[in-house]
Amino acid sequence: MQSIEDVSQEIWQECINLFLQSEMCSDAAVITNRPPWLLASSTKGNFIQITQEEVQTLLAKEGRERLYLHGVALAGIKCLLIRDNLFTNGNNSMDLRTKGQSRGSQAVTIVQMESVYLVVMGKKGTKGGPLNLKAFEIAGYTREAILQKMAHC
Repeated sequence: MQSIEDVSQEIWQECINLFLQSEMCSDAAVITNRPPWLLASSTKGNFIQITQEEVQTLLAKEGRERLYLHGVALAGIKCLLIRDNLFTNGNNSMDLRTKGQSRGSQAVTIVQMESVYLVVMGKKGTKGGPLNLKAFEIAGYTREAILQKMAHC
């Protein structure tokens, strides 16, 4: 049986499009902890510029306390770590907030979906809680669609 990260680029792009159709999302990406690192992203957002080093730092299982001290960068955007349950069974999410940029700070949520991670940035004014719930909702929908597609292959 194939891995969830082996699904086609079109499926990941559909996932990104679902996030962007939401009234609360301004940018989205699908990343993994091994090459090609960035599986899909919004073509109009900053997440298309997420680097391998940023992904490795974000997804490292050891030394996570450093993320609280030093923050995280995503596509060169500095973020503060608000809550890290990315590797907590049953939760598997992380909440960040961009540091005061010229555009103001924005909520960012990362949700683990097996071996891939969905990264979503809220529009200005969107709170982290509702963004996190939307990310879980779309991740669940995407997971089901992928599992159904894999079952038919």
